[in-house]
Amino acid sequence: MTAATLWHLTDDAARSPARPVPGELVTVRIGSWPAAVEDVGVALTVERGASSAREKRPARLVAGAGQNRYWEAELGRFDRGDRVTYEAMGNHEGHELRSQPWSFIAGARAKVALIWHHHQPWYLDLGAGAVAGALQMPWVRLHALRDYLGMALRVRAVPGIEVVFNLTPSLVAQLTAYDEGATDRALDLTLIPAEELDDGARDEILRTFFDADWHRQIFVHPRYRELFDAREAGRALSPQELRDLQMWFNLAWCCHELRTGDVELPGGQTASVARLVAKQRDFTLDDVTALVAEQRKVLRAIVPLYRELAEAGHVELTTTPYYHPILPILLEPAAATVDRDGGAVPPGLFFADDAEAHVVRATRAHARWFGAPPLGVWPAEGAVSEAMLPVLARHGVKWIATDQAVLARSGQFGYEVAHPAIRHSVYRAGEGVARLAVFFRDTVLSDAIGFWLHRREPETAATDLVEALLERARGLPAEGEHVVTIALDGENAWGSYRDDGRPFLEALYRRLAASSELETTTCARFLVEHDVDDLPRVHRLATASWIDEAGSRAGAELGTWIGEPDENAAWAMVSEARGALAASGSLRGAAYESLLAAEGSDWFWWLGADQDSGRDDEFDRLHRRHLARAYQLAGLPAPDLAIGVAPPIAVWTFTRKLGRIGRDQPLAIRTNCPGTLSWRVDDGEAVRAPLAPTGGVLAGSRRFQRVLGPFPGARVVRFRFRCNDEECHCAAGCVPDEQTVAIA
Repeated sequence: MTAATLWHLTDDAARSPARPVPGELVTVRIGSWPAAVEDVGVALTVERGASSAREKRPARLVAGAGQNRYWEAELGRFDRGDRVTYEAMGNHEGHELRSQPWSFIAGARAKVALIWHHHQPWYLDLGAGAVAGALQMPWVRLHALRDYLGMALRVRAVPGIEVVFNLTPSLVAQLTAYDEGATDRALDLTLIPAEELDDGARDEILRTFFDADWHRQIFVHPRYRELFDAREAGRALSPQELRDLQMWFNLAWCCHELRTGDVELPGGQTASVARLVAKQRDFTLDDVTALVAEQRKVLRAIVPLYRELAEAGHVELTTTPYYHPILPILLEPAAATVDRDGGAVPPGLFFADDAEAHVVRATRAHARWFGAPPLGVWPAEGAVSEAMLPVLARHGVKWIATDQAVLARSGQFGYEVAHPAIRHSVYRAGEGVARLAVFFRDTVLSDAIGFWLHRREPETAATDLVEALLERARGLPAEGEHVVTIALDGENAWGSYRDDGRPFLEALYRRLAASSELETTTCARFLVEHDVDDLPRVHRLATASWIDEAGSRAGAELGTWIGEPDENAAWAMVSEARGALAASGSLRGAAYESLLAAEGSDWFWWLGADQDSGRDDEFDRLHRRHLARAYQLAGLPAPDLAIGVAPPIAVWTFTRKLGRIGRDQPLAIRTNCPGTLSWRVDDGEAVRAPLAPTGGVLAGSRRFQRVLGPFPGARVVRFRFRCNDEECHCAAGCVPDEQTVAIA
């Protein structure tokens, strides 16, 4: 006769919920055979910290089918971290029955890893020792005032939340340069007394000191809006109005906390511009001096503030190879994935040794700035490959993060990332000492924060995001532990949010901290709790990035940075410079640093037809400046670097309306609002298309644009823009009148 039996955790005898969360009633169903089995119950042991308690729970008969019987027992409610081990018991004809043991730990259904990436390109000239000159653009300083400070304060304000901040060395080094006396052109223009501005400086201020989100940074401040309207009307500004503009451009880039109160900084200092915001107008030279002094305090405090948060256990700090290069391109240029029709990688490129140099410099600098080496790396643009794993592992890196699109292209046939358990697993890549953990970000949720949720009321946006996280968590299997990874730019999105993103982020953090089903974690903490060897293996990690190049075939790859003629020409210039430095024995010191800076991803992002800033020539100019500096510092004659590889693009905005362009020039129509553009060339049929978001670090805030042309043989192009921003009344700058540009 077959022995009587008890069973559990099968389709007909489940635990509910399968993955218990704190405070939730746990019920188990036990199956028994044959029908004579009776007195079924459950014995359980609850381990809570150092204590342990054993209890028994009776089960009641709830169903029968033939000789099978089904029993249910309530195990109870448990606290976070309780380890519960239980077994079924019963009696069959006077003999005691015992099942195998089962166990669970009361905790979240899923962990959530938030990775905020802080990055700026290298705007400084590298010299032999001290800082040489000024930063070529102001975005390090301005994003420090709004985003790097504000993001840290919002984590500090909500107990129980953990996040990862990835701070690139190219950013941190430039922050510290301000502490050594560095400046930038916009700061220099701010400090010139308005009465002493010459015509060129005055025009530059009028052109650049409205580089902020109109709706969230300009129109919300009455005086700034007045100055904007005056510029729109073409009225000449008085010296007092110009000084007020100097102040408001800087004030509008200060985060909400700085604008409305005192901010506590490390070392006991406080910073605030609330008095100046309240003053609104008629600023004095003393006010300008006071404003800049507050900014300098903030710039000095950014690195200590993040270090303080890390040492308190609130955040994990990670890095990126030093000047933000696309590491797979440096290591194996010929293997770079390019799937644009007609695209090809130029032969003869070699930068493998430079890849190691970027990693060494990044890990050492990070340890110096933050007191500990980084365990994790967000590779520039999430670009990864198998070849980079040993390079990172040699320097103590334990984990990397990239996009789920990379997972979809990995392995022999790709991974089914539509399946939640596959998408939200943490994987192991590489072999032996070169094995690393890999976190794949949820593309949809990451992009929702970056591009869409700013359109909703902050509390609603936070609720919607948490509900989406819960939906993912509840769809995960009970076995194993899963992480929903959200990773994105931590600076540019907030210009589109109310109060620089503060209400949304604090609402999001509060909901996550209070949730029993979700638990925030850092990637390093996850690896403390899980051995990397126990993680599932991701085979053949794809050579790809987070982005699918516009105009290419479907699938993430590296074509955004290489493969098009402009991009390849820029890489050839870098390769030629590297060869010249190597031949002269100059792959060291400041000359080599300048070459490494020229390998940063930002210079190549804007080249080619796949991405467009409307001012690609500015990034092209900065790239050639770093290369020329490398030749100069090495004492070598340089090739002609005066002519760039990016074609000059004419940029039309509602504040700078071009009347005429060259027949070979593309025309970029740029607005501050989303909307639709309709255009026609000469007397041709009208074409309609939406404007695409653009800007990034170049614009300092998000813009919308479409590039038209060039128009060889045409006489005129006419276009009309219609705004579709629900919060915009089109009262300033985005009017629907037809515009005309002549083609010379």
